Amino acid sequence: MSPLDDFSSIPADRAYDARRLGIGARLLLRLLRNVRYGRLTIVSPSGGAIEKIGLQPGPEATIIIRRWRMLARLVLAGDIGFAESYMDEDWTTPDLREVIRFAARNSEALTPVVEGSVPMRFFNRIKHLLNANTKRGSRRNIEAHYDLGNDFYKEWLDASMLYSSGIFDPAGGDTLETAQQRKLDRIRQKLALNGGEHILEIGCGWGSLAIDLASRADARMTGVTLSPSQLVWAREMAMAAGRSEQVDLRLQDYRDIEGQFDRIVSVEMFEAVGRTYWQTYFAALKRCLKPGGRAVLQIISIEDKRFASYRDGTDFIQQYIFPGGFLPSVSALEAAVSQAGLALTDKEHFGKSYALTLGEWRARFHARWHAIAALGFDERFRRLWHYYLCYCEAGFEEGSIDVGLYTIEHR
Repeated sequence: MSPLDDFSSIPADRAYDARRLGIGARLLLRLLRNVRYGRLTIVSPSGGAIEKIGLQPGPEATIIIRRWRMLARLVLAGDIGFAESYMDEDWTTPDLREVIRFAARNSEALTPVVEGSVPMRFFNRIKHLLNANTKRGSRRNIEAHYDLGNDFYKEWLDASMLYSSGIFDPAGGDTLETAQQRKLDRIRQKLALNGGEHILEIGCGWGSLAIDLASRADARMTGVTLSPSQLVWAREMAMAAGRSEQVDLRLQDYRDIEGQFDRIVSVEMFEAVGRTYWQTYFAALKRCLKPGGRAVLQIISIEDKRFASYRDGTDFIQQYIFPGGFLPSVSALEAAVSQAGLALTDKEHFGKSYALTLGEWRARFHARWHAIAALGFDERFRRLWHYYLCYCEAGFEEGSIDVGLYTIEHR
C-alpha cells in the first residue's frame, strides 16, 4: 500500500491522530482545515475514507479518488486543475453538483486551494488575456463555443433553442418550455412596446426572441450574431414562421451596427463582451438607442464580494467553455451603465430559475448522450460538459452567481 493510501476511517467528529494517517490524508485534511459547512467524504484509491464535517449544516458530498495525481493538479492549478482531473477520470463522485456546492458554500475557507500556485495562475491568466474580445477575437471566441454545431445543441435544448435562463414559477410545475416562454413574455413586457417598433437584438442566437417579438408585438427586428451556424438556423426559423420580411438577421459585430432603434434587447451576450470593452459596448448601446428609448438586457453576474478575486484570476468557465468571457458584479454593472450616461431603471433577479434551467439541460444532455456521441463527441467531452452544467447549476443554487433582467433607458 502506498503511503498516500493510508487513510484512517476515524469519524471526523473525533480527533485524528496525524501520525496514523498517510501523506494524502494529511494533505487533504490540511487543505480542508477551515471548512465550516456541510460534510465531505473522501475515498482513497484503496477504499479507505476520511470525512471532514463542518460545524454548520450544508451540502454533503463524496469524492472518490482514482489516481493520486488529482491532488497534485488541485494544488498546482486550483479549480482548473480540479476540473481537468475530473475530465481525465482521476476522481469521480456520485453527485458532482453537491461537490461543487460544498466548495461554493466553503469558498472563503477554500480560496487558497482553488486559486492554485502562483506560476499556474500567471500562466492561465496570460492564456485568458490572449482571448481578448477584439473584433477578430470575439469571432474566434464565439465560434469556439457556439459552432460545436446546431445538431449538438438541438439534441438537448428545448424546441425554442433558447440557450439562456428561463423564468420558473416558484410554486413549481413548470416545464422548461413554459419557463422559456415566460422569459420571452417578461422581456416583451419590460420593453413596453406599443406595436411597430424597430428593435435591435444584440446576440440573436438561434432566433427565437426575434421571431417572438415580430409575431406577438408586430415589431420590426434587426438581429446580429457572430456565429455563422446560428445565423443559418435563425434565418431558416424566421422563414418557417413567415417572418422573414420583419426579421433581418446579420453576421455582424455589435461595434459595427449603424442606425438608431426604438428598443434594444440582448440576452446573456454581455458576458462575452469582456471587461476591457464594457464602455465600448454601452457606448454602442447609447449610440444605437433613440433618445427616450429603452433596452432590456439579461445578464449573469457574480457576487460583489467575489468580484475582485474573479477579476484578477481565470476560472474553469473562461478556460474551457467561454474563452474571453467575463461576468460583472451588479455594482460594477451599475457603475458601467452610469458612466455611459444611461439610466438603469429596473432590475429583476431570478438565479434560482437558472439553477432549474441548468438541471433540465443536464438531464436532457445525458438522456440524449447516445445521439450526441454519434456526432463525434467523446467521453472526455461528456465529462467536461457535465462538469460545466453542474458547476453553473451549483453556483446559482448557492448564490455565487445570479442572473437578472436589467432595464436601461436613454433619457
